[in-house]
Amino acid sequence: MIRAIFVNPHNKNPFTIQEVETPQAQPWETIVEVKAFSLNRGEVVDAIQRQETCRPGWDFSGVVRQEALNGVGPKKGSRVVGLLLTGAWAEQIAVPALTLAEIPDEITFEQAASLPVAGLSALYALRKGGLLLGKRVLITGSTGGVGAFAHQLGALSGAYSIGVARSESKAKQAMAFGADEVLVGEDVTKAIATNGPYDFIIDSVGGDTLAALFPQLIPQGVCVSLGHSSSDTSSLHMIGLGGRTLYSFFLGEEMNRHAPSQDLAMLTRLVGAGKLQTGIAVQESWEQIDSVARQLINRDFTGKAVLTI
Repeated sequence: MIRAIFVNPHNKNPFTIQEVETPQAQPWETIVEVKAFSLNRGEVVDAIQRQETCRPGWDFSGVVRQEALNGVGPKKGSRVVGLLLTGAWAEQIAVPALTLAEIPDEITFEQAASLPVAGLSALYALRKGGLLLGKRVLITGSTGGVGAFAHQLGALSGAYSIGVARSESKAKQAMAFGADEVLVGEDVTKAIATNGPYDFIIDSVGGDTLAALFPQLIPQGVCVSLGHSSSDTSSLHMIGLGGRTLYSFFLGEEMNRHAPSQDLAMLTRLVGAGKLQTGIAVQESWEQIDSVARQLINRDFTGKAVLTI
């Protein structure tokens, strides 16, 4: 038996650690002993809003305890990072070998665990903008996990990145992550309009913000919508905006178009070389998951939350 995290949305304290059967691997799967995992606000909210008990968890890092029987992927004893569609928050997990990347010696399990969902989302979203050298790129949610990685990767690509933050303190954080300038305020729609146009936009807010952003694109510009923290509905007036593209982003679909293991390996190398900050704000034992999850939902901290087993 092993231990894993369950969520029962009907309980006062929904996150609990319970015993489950030890995972059994298919020939293409690797057994990983999990050392650390990160929490993403979307998965935490989704787990609590479900009506049934579930085993959540996307991001993880750990050590290979049993390599895949088909000979694919990292060998036994390798330090690895990866992601599952669900169920990663456990002492051991069975993972498709092709989704794993080995971790360089220079970075910790905690740093690696912060990368998969947020790092890959930022990377794949930026790729929708093509060659970014010299382009004006607007990124909302600048101090969230995806935003922080997007600013840094955009800067490494030669983009002129413009962030959006609610306060001066968060604006300073965005600048530390590579933003060239930051629009500050609770409602920055007017500033967005006067500061435009933009070659490329990454939006994680949705709602009225997305509606205000799209007209500020240059002709042939692209807006990637990868979240809706304010509202999941937007009213876009498309008349006169021909040639501009609105791309609805879903990481699960993007992973079918790219090679997650290779891209995760690249991100870990950037962290190891000191070119990419992971922005970990909270690091606790997994026994504190209920408390940390509540803090994450309430936005009590800015940055990534990583728990260790």
